Amino acid sequence: MDSQAEDFEQTELPYQVRIENFEGPLDLLLHLIKKNEINIYDIPVAMIAQQYLEYLEAMEVLNLNVAGDFLVMAATLLQIKSKMLLPVDETADDEEEGPDPREELVRRLLEYKAFKEAARQLDDQEKVWCETFWREHALSVEEEVEEDLPLENVSLFDLVDALKDVLERNPGSRLIEIAPDNLTVRERMNLILETLEGKDSVSFVALFEGSSHRLVVVVTFLALLELMRLRVARVFQAETFGPILVSRMFSLVPDPAELDDVDMEWRGI
Repeated sequence: MDSQAEDFEQTELPYQVRIENFEGPLDLLLHLIKKNEINIYDIPVAMIAQQYLEYLEAMEVLNLNVAGDFLVMAATLLQIKSKMLLPVDETADDEEEGPDPREELVRRLLEYKAFKEAARQLDDQEKVWCETFWREHALSVEEEVEEDLPLENVSLFDLVDALKDVLERNPGSRLIEIAPDNLTVRERMNLILETLEGKDSVSFVALFEGSSHRLVVVVTFLALLELMRLRVARVFQAETFGPILVSRMFSLVPDPAELDDVDMEWRGI
């Protein structure tokens, strides 16, 4: 395992979060391009492939259920990387050179990015329409729309980056240490809700204050993802490149039955 992935120190976590409900492989690539300030038309595939695999390893350690699409993209990146490592035929004319191995990937990324932007604009327009042309059944429509995760301008991979920073502050604490007896996803969910109670928002980092045990940090992170999936909490940035903030969606409360399912999954029942 690479050094960055080792920051998470493997442990057994029976509870899983299905990340296809959050982001997909193209989202991860766009995140890496943005993070590294890369020209999307000139992607350094070797570097991106390495970082992509490190993220997959980190998500595996966090027990985030990696969908097959992520593995297909990993294989695609490695294939492109291998093609780019082939020696160039110096005897061929420039006009006879074959297509750039990255061409199809760039096309898919640009197309996906355009669709995401169009979807965001439609979503913004729908919110304006709902506020302008109010109808009695508007609530039911809103509930259907809010099937999407409330990540707003923060991606799952932004959260993974922020979690890495939190874990790196306690490099000496190991996940194999004895964990607290009451360490469950449900217990951490309740603790997060208590922290958010009566506040407009709290910083992502504040959720982990006082949690020196690395396993507690990881389970707290999984609890936050579960609260987001249940649409009880949301994450956002008040300003570009600003700190990640967490707030409670006060109009919604978690379904006790769903919380029971979360607790049973964590205990391996």
